[in-house]
Amino acid sequence: MIETTKAIVLNTIKYGDTSLIATCYTEKCGVKSYMLRGVLKAKKAKIKTAYFQPLMQLNLTANHNNKGSLNSLRDVEVVHFYSSIYVNIKKQTIALFLSEILNQSVKEEEYNSALYTYLETSFLWLDMHEDVSNFHLLFLLNLTKFLGFYPEINTIQNTYFDMVEGRFTAIKEPNAIFGENLDQFKKLLGINFDVLHQVNFNAASRQVVLNMLIQYFELHLSGFKKPKSLAIFKSVFS
Repeated sequence: MIETTKAIVLNTIKYGDTSLIATCYTEKCGVKSYMLRGVLKAKKAKIKTAYFQPLMQLNLTANHNNKGSLNSLRDVEVVHFYSSIYVNIKKQTIALFLSEILNQSVKEEEYNSALYTYLETSFLWLDMHEDVSNFHLLFLLNLTKFLGFYPEINTIQNTYFDMVEGRFTAIKEPNAIFGENLDQFKKLLGINFDVLHQVNFNAASRQVVLNMLIQYFELHLSGFKKPKSLAIFKSVFS
């Protein structure tokens, strides 16, 4: 079936000497993978490797096959030309890190307009703003809304946050957040990106909150592993 859809690049891997396999999150069809044959060899090809950088926003015309198989592209164009993400080292590192997170956590081959809109608008915000040191933290926390394990905040006054159950409790469980760590974690709850600059994290607390969020993903997503780019990320943001 030939379809035209917006898409966000999640991952590319080299296939042979001249080709790439690109995984994208599409607006109409969820996660799709595409075989880009010869794209590394053809200098004047209509489909260019530069289009498939992490989190690039594209408009694709594709031949979509059955679920689980590779698809082919007929046409590609860039929808939003980011002005800063690929030239600012912090933003570039964020893009690499979040694309790896998304590639592990978003798997559905189905329509989800709310998730696509969240990704699209979040990355445009990242591109347009300068103070982005805390962006990845709020992005990951809010992503859990679409993955089904956003923290239950009805009992937020309790002393502990049970990461397995995703709720605040008066009982200290083995995977509980508490004390100073809980205070830092709570700073992100219920806010949006436009007030993110008001959240006061130093480098150390930022790393602590990131580690908690990674653990939260590991507990709730089967097969989720710490991103390979995590070490690079911590180095850039330390």
